[in-house]
Amino acid sequence: MKSRPRLLLVYPATHKLGWVRRFQLPSLSLKQVAAVTPPEWEVVMADEVHEDVPFGEKFDLVGITAMTHQAVRAYEIADRFRAQGVPVVLGGIHPTVLPEEAQAHADAVLIGEAEPVWAKLLDDFLAGRLAPLYRAPIPTDDRLVIPWSRRDILAGRQYLTTQTVQASRGCPYDCPFCTVTPYFGRTFRYRNPDDVLAELRSFEGKLMVFVDDNILGDPVRAKPILEGMAGMNLRWGGQANLRFAEDPELVKLVARSGCIGIFVGIESVTGPHANHAKTGNGSSQIDLVKRVRDAGIVLEASMIFGFDDHDEGIFERTVRFLEECAPSIPTFNVLTPYPGTSLFKQFDREGRLLHKDWSRYDHGQVVFRPKQMTPERLYRGWQEARWEAYRLPAIASRVMKGKGKLVNLAYNFLRRGGIERPDRIVHIREVAEP
Repeated sequence: MKSRPRLLLVYPATHKLGWVRRFQLPSLSLKQVAAVTPPEWEVVMADEVHEDVPFGEKFDLVGITAMTHQAVRAYEIADRFRAQGVPVVLGGIHPTVLPEEAQAHADAVLIGEAEPVWAKLLDDFLAGRLAPLYRAPIPTDDRLVIPWSRRDILAGRQYLTTQTVQASRGCPYDCPFCTVTPYFGRTFRYRNPDDVLAELRSFEGKLMVFVDDNILGDPVRAKPILEGMAGMNLRWGGQANLRFAEDPELVKLVARSGCIGIFVGIESVTGPHANHAKTGNGSSQIDLVKRVRDAGIVLEASMIFGFDDHDEGIFERTVRFLEECAPSIPTFNVLTPYPGTSLFKQFDREGRLLHKDWSRYDHGQVVFRPKQMTPERLYRGWQEARWEAYRLPAIASRVMKGKGKLVNLAYNFLRRGGIERPDRIVHIREVAEP
C-alpha cells in the first residue's frame, strides 16, 4: 500500500521566548496553507517557538514561511533540508518581495497569497515538474474567498489562543513603511459575513483574535460581522485604524460584539505619518482614545520613532502626548525599512541603509541612518521613551483613566517585564527642544 506524501510546514523562530511563548499566536499563513492542501497529503507543522524542527524525520516536501526578520533562519532550515535531498518551498512576505534571493535556498518560491496557487504547486511536485516560481495574482476586487484555517495541526501546543480568523485583507492607505498595499491589494477585501460567522460558531473557546491588518477598515462591510457576533459570547482582539472611533455608534457595536482589546497605529505625534491625517471629521486623538477606553476596550497604541521629520525632541513630545492621550498600553517601535516598501527603496537609493542583515530588521534595532540624529541617538531615545512610559507612576496614571483597572494593570505589567533599563539613563525631559 502506497504511503501518503508527507508535508512539513515550518514557522522559523529567531530567538527563544521562554514562558512568553504561551502568549503568542500561531501562524495563520501556515494554517491557511494546511487548509488548501489536498487530503491525500499528511501535514505536519513545526513551530520553532514551541519545538525543534524535526530534521531527522522523513518528509517529501517542506514549506517554510518567512517574514523579513525570520529570513536568515528560514534559509538555514531550507539549506539543511535540501542538503538531505528534501525539496523546499519558501513563501511569505520576504520571499514575495525578494524572490531572487529566496531562490538560492529553495526549489520553488511562492510569491503572494498561497491559496490561489498551492494546489497547482503540489500537483506539479507529485508529477515531477515543480517550477522555480509560483506567482499569485495581485487581487483587484473587493471580495476575499479563503477556506477556514486548520487548527488541528496545532494540537499539543499552548498559545494565547488557536482561534484566529482573517475576515479581510488589503489596504488602500499605501503607507511607505508597509508591504500590505503593493502585494495584497489596494482595497479592503472582505469575506462573506455569513462565512466568517459560521467559522466563529465552530469555536469551542470564548477567546479569539482577528489577524486582519485593519478589521474595521471598511465599517459598512465590517458591521454585519460585528452584529452577528453580538450574541455569541465571544471575547476578541484585533487591529484597526483609530479613525473607526469617529463613529460613536460603531465603537458601541465593537464593544457589544465582544471586543476586549484593539491595537491601533498612531505612528507619530506630528508630521505626514501621524495617523490623524487619515481621519475625516477633525476629532482629536485624545477624544478618540477616550471614546474607546470609555467603552471598556483595552486600547494599545503603537508609536514609531525615526521618520525623516523626527528630531531629537520627538521622544519627549511622544511621551508627553501619551500621558495626555492615555491609551491603555503604549507600544514603541523603531522605524524599519522593510524590503518591498517605498521606504526601503528610498533609503537604499540614498545610501542610508546600515546593512542588510535581515535578522536585525525587527522594529527594535536601528538599521538605517536617520535624517536628524545619529543611529545611536535614535536607539537610545527609543529605550528612554519605553522606560519613561512604563515607570510605575505612568502606569498608574493610565490605569486610573480607563475601565477594567485590574485587566489594564495586568497588561501594563506584562509589557513592562520586557523592557530593559537603558544602559545610560538620561531623563527624557532633559532632551532639548529644537
